[in-house]
Amino acid sequence: MKDFIIPAIDLFDGKAVRLTRGDFGSVKVYSEKPEELARTFADAGFSRLHVVDLQGARGGELKNLRTILRIREAFPGRIQLGGGVRDYETAKRLFDEGIDVIVVGTLAYKNPEEFVKITEDFPGRVILSVDSKGGRVAVGGWKEETSLSPEEFARRYERFPIWGYLYTLIERDGSLSGTDPEPYRRFSRAVRKPVIASGGVASVEDVKKLVGVVDGVVVGKAIYEGRIDISAL
Repeated sequence: MKDFIIPAIDLFDGKAVRLTRGDFGSVKVYSEKPEELARTFADAGFSRLHVVDLQGARGGELKNLRTILRIREAFPGRIQLGGGVRDYETAKRLFDEGIDVIVVGTLAYKNPEEFVKITEDFPGRVILSVDSKGGRVAVGGWKEETSLSPEEFARRYERFPIWGYLYTLIERDGSLSGTDPEPYRRFSRAVRKPVIASGGVASVEDVKKLVGVVDGVVVGKAIYEGRIDISAL
């Protein structure tokens, strides 16, 4: 189970927080020292960590790099980082700083050529972020809705050397409303590369619903609110 669950650390002003459905008015702080959380996850036996610079996602530039680097020092496993990776230079800097994989969505939508260059120069180290709101892809920190379906967006990049996809259901994200495996099943059938699910997990039972459907699931609030006891996994 610990190889399937990917704990999430969302950053805002250097703190570990969670939002509900991407609403910045719903910020709840869970830790003043995110690197200690990262160490806890490592000690618990998790091999992957999902980190998001929320201010970067909203504003387009990394705002929590110092904290990200402290997390990198604390967590020896694979770190996938999203939020604010909007150009080649930022991607390269993150790789140079030891980030294993970057999660990119907005750049892929707004500047496909630059996104493709990153994937070709760093094969297997880019995850395409596919964020769905009402059945359509949203970008720019989820503020801008597009006309593309998640499957259409994903298939644009199937032939390029991305690692795979992070498919997030925005309406469920941070809501603890439970998981519906069907959207992930439909999405996974439409692509050939690995898929990571995100959104709504509230229990271990929700996680189990996704085993065999996707290749991993990002879990945040369910851990922080005590719905999932990582020591019991």
